[in-house]
Amino acid sequence: MLAQVNSIAFRLFGIPVYWYAIIIVSGIALAVWLSSREAVRVGLKEDDVFDFMLWGLPAAIVGARLYYVAFQWQDYVDNPIEIFFTRNGGLAIYGGLIGGGLALFFFTRHRFISTWTFLDIAAPSVILAQAIGRWGNFMNHEAYGPATTRQFLENLHLPTFIIDNMNINGTYYQPTFLYESVWNVLGFIVLVLLRKKPHFLKEGEVFLGYIIWYSFGRFFIEGLRMDSLYAFSNIRVSQLLSLVMFVAAIVIVIVRRRNLNLKFYNREKQKKKITTS
Repeated sequence: MLAQVNSIAFRLFGIPVYWYAIIIVSGIALAVWLSSREAVRVGLKEDDVFDFMLWGLPAAIVGARLYYVAFQWQDYVDNPIEIFFTRNGGLAIYGGLIGGGLALFFFTRHRFISTWTFLDIAAPSVILAQAIGRWGNFMNHEAYGPATTRQFLENLHLPTFIIDNMNINGTYYQPTFLYESVWNVLGFIVLVLLRKKPHFLKEGEVFLGYIIWYSFGRFFIEGLRMDSLYAFSNIRVSQLLSLVMFVAAIVIVIVRRRNLNLKFYNREKQKKKITTS
């Protein structure tokens, strides 16, 4: 059993406060702050982001829990009350994204804000929050990959504290939490750099770029994890969803760009028609 890192940060009136919760909340707080700054830059208000969190955060938590429970129903069928015991673990990031995404759609419709614009504002901050959140998995000693050797981990030039904490019950495991965290940080950098290029991306394509980047990396990283949720026999839910999202995002980019080009062509054609008449 791991002794190097304690999953409990401290106790408040005897109630344990876990590093996982602290790290997740820190990631969310940073994402909200970054999104609020970007909102002002594109002409929206900071309050739009803060107000959305009143909708989005509860929806994301509920979505993350329902997603996990749906694919682990055998653990709850005999005692459904445990569905509400989230302190025992059991939240899935894809479920959180789905829940938060639905809340965002209705929120933007309610506020008469472009959904695509709001998604573009949020996407880089969300993937950075996900990168931070994976360290909560590290503190919980979860989201690790197949068994490996200490030599393999040392060859990755990892800090000793990570290597030591990949020794679980006497066996070393691959730090898939770290693979995804690094992949998400790279995704954050790529999205921010692309967002700074004027006219390079159309509205909504920062978000679609996030979907493409995240789902591509998650597909392969999920294949290494030892705690995956399964849909049918050996089909991992997150891999299947990653594949669907990756393909769907690319198709949406192609279709939207084709439609925009067609509209531009028709508009130019109409201008020439008016000029020559």
